[in-house]
Amino acid sequence: MNPLQGTTKITLYWLEHSRAQRIAWLLSELHLDYDIRVFKRTASGTAPKELRDIHPLGKSPVVSVHAEGAEKPIVLAESGAIVEYLCEHFGRELVPRRYREGEEGMVGGETEEWLKYSYLMHYAEGSLMLPLVISFILSKIENAPLPFFIKPLLRMITNKINTTYIDRELRTHMQFLESYLSGDFLCGEKLTAADVQMLFPLEGAYKRVPLTEETYPKLHKYVRNMQMREAYKQAAEKVSRASGETYVAFSDSRN
Repeated sequence: MNPLQGTTKITLYWLEHSRAQRIAWLLSELHLDYDIRVFKRTASGTAPKELRDIHPLGKSPVVSVHAEGAEKPIVLAESGAIVEYLCEHFGRELVPRRYREGEEGMVGGETEEWLKYSYLMHYAEGSLMLPLVISFILSKIENAPLPFFIKPLLRMITNKINTTYIDRELRTHMQFLESYLSGDFLCGEKLTAADVQMLFPLEGAYKRVPLTEETYPKLHKYVRNMQMREAYKQAAEKVSRASGETYVAFSDSRN
């Protein structure tokens, strides 16, 4: 257990097939003790309304942090905000040193590792996830139950969007990241919270891009190495016990 946690109670509100798994991995990576509340998606694929009892938007991940003596817990939403909060209090070792020695607070004094970290923490959701989400929505539209005479037109539209925008965007992102990755981790010689933030969209890219050993060998090796980390496997096992179903990563899921 992380000695910084003390008696602080942490609860992860975990929705299946969601970004919540990256938070489970982070909590395990930081050796934090935490509870899981599992939520299943509805028949339409959306989150259940019970999640709104935790946070008004009803999204996942959501984490509550209840410190000893506090009147009520702090409720955190959005992956980036959760990751930053948890690292600030329990895992500063996952954030690279910001400034070079003797250049603290100076413009341009930032370390290369921190600049990469800061960029990737925003890039993961700000740029990389957008074409993946659009692609997911298009696939749902294309496979929706519709009159047979509408389907060819709909398929033509979705194919056009995929070929003129999505495919090009994802290829650009994957080529960029393949060249960006120069070692075992994205920001330097050790794991950072940016690796945790980035893994989810890379797992999602496996079937859509596709991301394979042949197409993007460095990224493929990186993803599989992250998935082999002991903390990642511990998080998967904990979620499996809590949900009653074996956890399957997005990279290997049939969904």
